[in-house]
Amino acid sequence: MQKEGKVVPLAAAIDRGARTPLPCLPVLLLQVRDKAALQLRQGLQALFDNADDTLFEMADKALDRYDQNLYFEAMRDLRLKRKSIERGFLDTFYDTFARIGQADPLGEADSLGNKAQREREAAVEGMVARVLSRDGLALEQLGLRLQSLLERPFGERRNPLGPAALCGYFLDAGRNLGVGLRVKLILLKLFERYVLRDIDVLYGEANQLLAAAGVLPELKPAPRRRADDRRLGTRRIAADLPADEAIGADSAGQAFIASMQVLLAPTRGRIAPRLQAHASAQPINTADLLRLLSHLQRYVPATLEEDDFELGQQLEQLLLRVSVRSGTRRRIAGADEDMINLVGLLFEYIQADDNLPPSLRTLLGRLHIPLLKVALVDHGLFSRASHPARRLLNEIAAVAIGWDTAGEGLRDSLHVRVERIVQRLLDDGSQAPALFAELLEDFLAFSHDERRRNELLEQRTRDAEEGRARTLQARQQVQQALNQRLHGRVLPQAVVQMLVQAWSQVLLLALLKQGEASQEWRNALATMDTLLASITPHPEPQALLQQVPGLLKALREGLAGVALDSAATREFFLQLEQLHLRACAPSPWPAGDAEPALAEVRVAEEIVLAIAEEPACAPLRPLDEQAAQSRMVRRLRIGAWVEVLDDDEPLRCKLVARIDSSDRLVFANRTGMKVREWNSAGLAQALRLGEVRLLDDGLLFERALEAVLDGLRQQQVH
Repeated sequence: MQKEGKVVPLAAAIDRGARTPLPCLPVLLLQVRDKAALQLRQGLQALFDNADDTLFEMADKALDRYDQNLYFEAMRDLRLKRKSIERGFLDTFYDTFARIGQADPLGEADSLGNKAQREREAAVEGMVARVLSRDGLALEQLGLRLQSLLERPFGERRNPLGPAALCGYFLDAGRNLGVGLRVKLILLKLFERYVLRDIDVLYGEANQLLAAAGVLPELKPAPRRRADDRRLGTRRIAADLPADEAIGADSAGQAFIASMQVLLAPTRGRIAPRLQAHASAQPINTADLLRLLSHLQRYVPATLEEDDFELGQQLEQLLLRVSVRSGTRRRIAGADEDMINLVGLLFEYIQADDNLPPSLRTLLGRLHIPLLKVALVDHGLFSRASHPARRLLNEIAAVAIGWDTAGEGLRDSLHVRVERIVQRLLDDGSQAPALFAELLEDFLAFSHDERRRNELLEQRTRDAEEGRARTLQARQQVQQALNQRLHGRVLPQAVVQMLVQAWSQVLLLALLKQGEASQEWRNALATMDTLLASITPHPEPQALLQQVPGLLKALREGLAGVALDSAATREFFLQLEQLHLRACAPSPWPAGDAEPALAEVRVAEEIVLAIAEEPACAPLRPLDEQAAQSRMVRRLRIGAWVEVLDDDEPLRCKLVARIDSSDRLVFANRTGMKVREWNSAGLAQALRLGEVRLLDDGLLFERALEAVLDGLRQQQVH
């Protein structure tokens, strides 16, 4: 089995004494790792999306204020630390994979010196036992395949994808969260529900990938779990939650809005200030307010320039008309005004969020009134991550983060689809969540198909880049072999030229096709060594004459495989014949005969097998290990988005391949086509100079809500 995908830094290949190389991992194993990381990341996102719902329910049903505050604080901590927990989990996962099979991924067991630690361990043991009872066969097959691939013993404790290891990553990532045992146990249950519940899919895909590549293909696949079994598993996990903490009908939205009244108090009076200030003004009911908003949304302009359409001014004008017609001053009720202000602050954040493409901000800005109408009648928008209106906003932002900002990118299928959704919501006067649910389902089907197409292109890009990386790494090795034998020596020009221009290709093909341990690679090196020995003065001409036929045969066969020009081949062998005659002849050359004019050169410079637009053969500058940008580059994971600012138009692209063997990070646009690449030092420098910036691809509604809450809290402090 070929194992050429070795994760060795290029700098280490150039200067092996200066750096300690990273562990050697087969390319196949890297594919398993990246595929698993993608599913684990999605599971963590689902966990945190639903943690809000769970903790809201628990706070709403808490019997005393202490417990209520505990759950609200835990919810706030999770929102603030969500990114760091996800990043810590994946960092530990990647680090463990780098040491795969070398040690127990869980490390030393924690000392269970108190009740809290014992309860936590008992919870983890129960989770692990349930996974092993359901998916133990698939995990065992994966362990056997990894053992075969790595050629070393491999137990379940050493498997970085084992349930115990995954729980360990999660506990380590949340170690500094600062929440009590009850909340930790709830989070562990959510981890089981949203990450471990579908772990059979991860094991199945990993086994399928390895089997397709020829790793123990004779193992019979583990049976797939049915959808009913999966739902039953979910119900069992839910049943393990304390009765007063089970997820049920959601009234947490009301509690959230009530808790916001103090924070929103300073913003009152921004809407219709001339009318709100009159104590005698009568509030209109929510139904009338919804009718006014439905009237206004028909006039939302296609482009929202500054001062183009200010909701407060528009509402004030409508209320003045209502007051004149009714003969009574009318105003907006306090609770409705708070909701208008809260949604307004959310859309102010969205309009200023430079993580979103400008064209997307414009489109999303037109959804201000439709979202406001939903929020007025359904406060669950703020407490349920699964709310269809909230999810629709998040899904559109997630899919469209890589939009091309150039004009020609505004008419692609995604942009057209989002425009249709926005227009449908503006044309429909209702505020029923059912419409958002319908549009969400339609958009998810569309985005799933688009993601599938893009992922196929991204995989092609990855495959091409990994092949290119293997070629570059092999070229480095050939380069090193040539320099070991030629650098600093005086040799016939014809031999040096043939070795550098032609025999290097023979060596490269042997290394790429057969590998470093192959007989073909060793034979190609031996032929080069024999050639160099044969052109030096030989004390025993007879021994040299016996070697020459075999040498010539090996040279001809090797050069035939790289299609060297026949005239050049003939010229080289004519000169080689003269060199062999000179090596066999006694010194000095026989009297009366002129010594052949065979030019010689000193190989003073190191040989570099340069290729156009591939500078990776040149030594790389070491990263500044202390620089913040260097740490950012090391933490970048597959799928991370960046914006390149050194072009006429900003370019958005995401990391689709990290080629460790040649220290290259490859970025593709939204359609999966490669558009940029850097080495680690180059990307760190680009970040430092402001030529590239990282984009936050977290959930838009959650980011906006957290930013608004932080801003309101800071206003209270000051």
